[in-house]
Amino acid sequence: MKKTNPSFLNGVPELLVLKLLSSREMYGYEIVQAIQRETKNHLTFGEGCIYPYLHYFEKEKLVSSRRKEVDGRNRYYYQITARGRKRLEELSAEWKRVADGIGLVMGGQYA
Repeated sequence: MKKTNPSFLNGVPELLVLKLLSSREMYGYEIVQAIQRETKNHLTFGEGCIYPYLHYFEKEKLVSSRRKEVDGRNRYYYQITARGRKRLEELSAEWKRVADGIGLVMGGQYA
C-alpha cells in the first residue's frame, strides 16, 4: 500500500528542492527521484508537486533555468541563485527551530 505524505509536510518540498539544487543543477524529474532516493522513500513528491515549486522559484528568482537537449528531448535544468541560497538559509533555520520544538514534546514528558 502506497502511503501519502501527511498534510503537515506543506512547505517541505520547498526546503528539499532548494537544498538539492544547492549542490548541483538538476532537472525536474531528477529532483523527484533524488528526494525519494535521499529520504530512502520515506518522502515522495510527484512531478505535479515539484514542477509548480520550480516555476514559482523561477518567477521569484530563487532559481534560474536553462534548456538543454538530451537524447533528442528538451529538459530544463534548474540551478539555485544567490537569492535562493538566502531563502534556503531562512528555511533551514525555521526547520531546525520547528524540529527542535517537536522533538522536545515528542521526546519529553509527553513521549
